[in-house]
Amino acid sequence: MRATDLDLRELLQFDPKGGVIRFAGERVLLLDAVALGLLRRELIDTLGTSAARAVLTRFGYAHGWRTAESLRSGFPWDNEDEWRKAGGRLHTLQGLVVVEAAVHDPAMGPKPFVESIWHDSYEAEQHLLHFGRSEEAVCWTLTGFASGYLSCAHGRDIYSREERCRGKGDAVCHLVARPLEEWGDAISPYLPFYRQACLDATLTHMTEELKRTEQRLRARRHELGPEIRAASPSGLVVQSEAMTRTLDLARRVAQVDTTVLLTGESGVGKERVARFIHEESTRTGGPFVAINCGAVPESLLESELFGHAKGSFTGANQDRPGLFEAANGGTLLLDEIGEVPPLMQVKLLRVLQEREVRRVGENRNRPVNVRVLAATNRDLLADVHAARFRQDLYYRLRVVEIRVPPPRERREDILPLARTFLAQSSERTGRKVTGFTPAAANHLIRYRWPGNVRELENAVERAVVLATKTRVDADDLPQEVGLALSEAFASDDVRPLSDVERDYILSVLRVVGGNRAKAAEKLGIGIATLYRKLKEYGKTAQP
Repeated sequence: MRATDLDLRELLQFDPKGGVIRFAGERVLLLDAVALGLLRRELIDTLGTSAARAVLTRFGYAHGWRTAESLRSGFPWDNEDEWRKAGGRLHTLQGLVVVEAAVHDPAMGPKPFVESIWHDSYEAEQHLLHFGRSEEAVCWTLTGFASGYLSCAHGRDIYSREERCRGKGDAVCHLVARPLEEWGDAISPYLPFYRQACLDATLTHMTEELKRTEQRLRARRHELGPEIRAASPSGLVVQSEAMTRTLDLARRVAQVDTTVLLTGESGVGKERVARFIHEESTRTGGPFVAINCGAVPESLLESELFGHAKGSFTGANQDRPGLFEAANGGTLLLDEIGEVPPLMQVKLLRVLQEREVRRVGENRNRPVNVRVLAATNRDLLADVHAARFRQDLYYRLRVVEIRVPPPRERREDILPLARTFLAQSSERTGRKVTGFTPAAANHLIRYRWPGNVRELENAVERAVVLATKTRVDADDLPQEVGLALSEAFASDDVRPLSDVERDYILSVLRVVGGNRAKAAEKLGIGIATLYRKLKEYGKTAQP
């Protein structure tokens, strides 16, 4: 039997009803090329390019060696040379790359042991898709496979190298393979990718970095105070009863795969609650995709959501999936759903009912498995009554409605949120600002925050930038926040001073985790005075 006699129709064995698939007598799996591309991206993002290349090269080498062993005993070859040539033929039949024997150009130096032209490399295709053009060759798994197969087939170390690669802008991939002794110094930069030491060094470095990161996180959590350390697993800081009820409802709804309508003023954190629902659901392993429907022009919204076919409109140079397809297996948040125009409302309703999308310019439907969350700061029911929003879509989205309360309705959360934003801003700007003075904290609590959590975050970042000491003072806050107390006094809703003092003392006590001595120090009063006041408030003083 010759290598050219290998036929895909004879090598591939499967039951049309499903089950085990065999290729050349060995069990194989059908894997989507894009999924392998995503794996490559995750490896590079997590380990770095060198370590990712080492992992994929070593995987390819082991795969090539194993394939050579299987083919040798699995077929009646005419001679050893036919078995040795079968590796390239197998690569072509498997759809990994189309291998073509190269005609050697004497001007390029001594003739290599093996020289091939590769067309349609799946690795180059996926690298270009996820990273764009590279400065170096990128067919790491395929090159490793060729090295492993040839080394096994010839009983000595043979290493392959791409002289040209589509992944770095060349027209084709050009592979050259030589025995180790013939390469000389030219192969030295590539040998570490075949050896465990390259991966070990990278993993050792990563382990040390993770340890240092964990130490910084522990120190940061200690600085943030007990209320931050007791934050929910999702990272949300919640102490108020109003927000606790909201998250309890969100957690229960997350377990059921249904649509949810998140309502509340602009800037209250509706998207963060949507992420919380996604993280607490069975879809947590899938993507979370969000789109602000009000920020996309009406003419582009359909293409953005449903995708388009090549040539469907000017500028559509290639097929492009929409966000419904991008979120397949996960969650799609349609923020500012009240801004969707009437025609798109009809199409959205159809997608929600049929669980299918049709790309612009196509005439076939594509099934999607997506959980849809919607968010709005508008009164959609009023829009329904005014014929600005479809009633059927409103009720389809509002299977469960979750209202996210603004900060003025959950004042217990303001200081914990502010401290969280302060820590993040200090880290981002490199400023050593560790907290708020009592005066600044009082202003934060008393201000009504019409811009909600978003305004609070921006105000804290501004204060961190302007602070001249290690703590943010009242003068560092925006002017409108500083005027909060005087505005409160000018209103009819004036509270007795004793009530203000009581609330502030109890708030500080919560912040320091119930530590009386620390609370007295922060308040600037004696410990005996604090115990006396707590007794007046009905709190049992502990020694």
